[in-house]
Amino acid sequence: MSMAPDSKPGAHHRVAIAGVSGRMGQMLVEAVRDSGDCRLAGALDQASSPAIGNDASAFLGHASGVAVTADPRAGLAQAQVLIDFTRPEGTLAHLRACRELGVNLVIGTTGFSDAQKDQIRDAARDIAIVMAPNMSVGVNVTLKLLEMAAQALDTGYDIEIIEAHHRHKVDAPSGTALKMGEVIAQALGRDLKQCAVYAREGVTGERDPSTIGFSTIRGGDIVGDHTVLFAGTGERIEITHKSASRATYAQGSLRAVRFLAGRRSGLFDMFDVLGLR
Repeated sequence: MSMAPDSKPGAHHRVAIAGVSGRMGQMLVEAVRDSGDCRLAGALDQASSPAIGNDASAFLGHASGVAVTADPRAGLAQAQVLIDFTRPEGTLAHLRACRELGVNLVIGTTGFSDAQKDQIRDAARDIAIVMAPNMSVGVNVTLKLLEMAAQALDTGYDIEIIEAHHRHKVDAPSGTALKMGEVIAQALGRDLKQCAVYAREGVTGERDPSTIGFSTIRGGDIVGDHTVLFAGTGERIEITHKSASRATYAQGSLRAVRFLAGRRSGLFDMFDVLGLR
């Protein structure tokens, strides 16, 4: 039987959540509340959010006793770990506060530049960080399958990655699609920067067999669909993952929180969390 975290005695992970009034933030608040071993300890949002000052669980019709704040230091004061699915600039501001306060970090944000990723790597010398472009357990198992497929299908197969997301997503291709490309390129001994093709229009010439193609679809309320197509002569293999709910990302995030417990430093990803190395 799982009691509500705020009434449960004993040890639990004290979790702060960034972007708490967004779609993902609310899903995380609910997941923390429903977990048996995590407790909401902080709630961050942009200063312009109408949620500032309100109870972070108000939308669930119950009080967590945690007020939403725009001040990272206040929001992190009681927390052991922050879960952040916001935008790169916001995540980096939170990263600086986490590093100062010794708070670990689970990063689900996508769209970082290489220089921004370097800042995260640098901070991981002082705090423990799990960073993954997709926190879903199923997606990470899919990445493992892609690694195996790419190693076996390394010649004679054209590789295309097709992804679809809701109309509100601001970056393309998705972080997950790029991660799929990276995993495949690595398995083939290629560099994704050299072999990725992101746009085709007009007379493109024949397809270069060493490339990895990306196609992006945006529309409606699609949570996230990803298909990798290995197209050979006389056959094709499709490996597909479809998300029907953001709850999978929230559950994966809590697994990352548990993995970080007791760790002081280091940069990890979901392969580490799930033992898929």
